[in-house]
Amino acid sequence: MKQSVFINWKEEQLSATIDYPDNLKEGVKYPLVIICHGFIGSKVGVDRLFVKAAQQLNQDQLIVLRFDLSGCGESSGNYGQTGLHDFIDQLRTVIDFSCQLKQINSNQITLLGHSLGGATAVLTAVKDVRIKRLILWSSVAYPLEDISRIVGKENVRSLELVSEFDYLGYSLTMPFFESLAFYQPLQSTVHYSGNVLIVHGTGDDDIPVKYAKEYEKTLSKRLSGKVIRYEINGANHTYSNAAHFTELIQTTRKWVCDEMNIEQKQNVSNF
Repeated sequence: MKQSVFINWKEEQLSATIDYPDNLKEGVKYPLVIICHGFIGSKVGVDRLFVKAAQQLNQDQLIVLRFDLSGCGESSGNYGQTGLHDFIDQLRTVIDFSCQLKQINSNQITLLGHSLGGATAVLTAVKDVRIKRLILWSSVAYPLEDISRIVGKENVRSLELVSEFDYLGYSLTMPFFESLAFYQPLQSTVHYSGNVLIVHGTGDDDIPVKYAKEYEKTLSKRLSGKVIRYEINGANHTYSNAAHFTELIQTTRKWVCDEMNIEQKQNVSNF
């Protein structure tokens, strides 16, 4: 079952889809996975990446919430005139909304971020104790460097002379890139105490697979929280190959289920 909703953020409305498992039980609260898309993306994802992911995660009795950042997909607003700080604030707003849903276990919230959405998820999780665990798919590590490389560094330099430039129909501004320069998600991970799964494709031409090792190295320095890194041989940035997607989602589902089982056993033991 799917439910389409709009979530108010400042003067804008964020379009969201809530994917529910079949045969929901009355009075039962379910774990939630919130998916955060990347640069000029949407809650559907390239080649329906997030739609397919939600369908698979539902099979493990997880509720999934996918949403469009302001100016993307079906959400109102102008993406190029917002910044990474706005993406973080929008994700927090979505978390707040989620915690009010009667079928959500607010103590079991997982953030799943893809690409720039991975950086957004990290930067949100480090300051939000409600985030139980974190999943990073092909995550950006250096926002300004990575997005500038994708759109063309010469275009970014042109903002010294013009107010904006067009990239695939999105008007990008200097404040957008200045916001990217302000944040360092890779270094920020040391402040997150939950468990983390990192997945990256070795055939990713957009975001280097070496970032997976860099994230793992930084996260391993923490005093608490475990990290697992998994690389998918040949997979591109959006896991468009059917076999690569299958490996991605099976790895993700297994990790989440293992996490849930471990926690359940710990709760029983503590009781």
